[in-house]
Amino acid sequence: MKGELLLLSSVVVLLRGVGGCPEKCRCHSTSNSVDCSRQGLVEVPPDLPPQTLTLHLQDNQIHQLPAFAFRSVPQLTTLNLCNNSLSNLAPGAFHGLQHLQVLDLTQNSLHSLEGRLFHSLPQLRELYLSSNNISRLPTSLGEHWENLTIFAIQQNQLQQLSRMLLESMPSVKLLFLKDNIWKCNCHLLGLKLWLETFIYKGGVLDSVVCASPDTWQGEDLLKIPHELYQPCPWPSSDLGSAHRAVPRPPESHSTTEQDHAECGLKAKPRPAKLRHAVVTVIITGVACGILCLLMLAAAIYGCTYAAITARYRGGPLAQTNEPAKTEGKELFDSSPA
Repeated sequence: MKGELLLLSSVVVLLRGVGGCPEKCRCHSTSNSVDCSRQGLVEVPPDLPPQTLTLHLQDNQIHQLPAFAFRSVPQLTTLNLCNNSLSNLAPGAFHGLQHLQVLDLTQNSLHSLEGRLFHSLPQLRELYLSSNNISRLPTSLGEHWENLTIFAIQQNQLQQLSRMLLESMPSVKLLFLKDNIWKCNCHLLGLKLWLETFIYKGGVLDSVVCASPDTWQGEDLLKIPHELYQPCPWPSSDLGSAHRAVPRPPESHSTTEQDHAECGLKAKPRPAKLRHAVVTVIITGVACGILCLLMLAAAIYGCTYAAITARYRGGPLAQTNEPAKTEGKELFDSSPA
């Protein structure tokens, strides 16, 4: 009996070695997928089958990814790292994954991302970064995102998002940005303009709700009129007088109105020429109205005067003509037959 158990264990070990499936994972040869989820792993298994296309590593305790962490699976197309404790991703963590199309890093502890992190993923189509603590996305992050169609960055700590980063993903169709702490000031105007064009072209967006300033808290970014954005002030130390001539909001002496330095949204005053034109139109309209009323009154007065005059002149004239007619009749009667 002991000999049979020993033989069986040897066969299992031999099969495991031939198949290359890690001890705590389940390998499916028909789909070339490996499921290592919910195993309490603290690192990526080093002995993954090289033909693996889909790798499930969600719901583990992996804290970091070193460079070339997936060198054993160069054919990988889908990688799920959701719900780990990832806080550190080496710049070369995904090197060698030339065929990766789906990357899920949702619900980790990421605070920042290195600008070249995804440069080795030219085929990436879906990227999920939601439910982390990311406060900034470098513009260079998306230099090779020509094929990206889904980008999810919900539930993070973003206050701004570079328009240049969004323009680096020309194929994106689904964009998820809600539940960030968006600061709706002049720096977010570029994002607003890009999103309007994105939606016009058929893109799908969840929402961008302002968290600050207080004036716009809870408002949808896309519903704030363009006219309420002031131009961002140029740094005076680096630019000449020509740049400093860019209009800025008027400074306030009140300590409670220092939001100008932070490009807060303020209502734009109407230009002086426009105000003058409006006043001129109003005055002209009032004058024309008064003139019309005067003309109407004059016409009524004239008609009334003419009627009264005709009435008084018509009485004596009738009386004068009546004796004339009588005298004529008498003359006619007295004439010889």
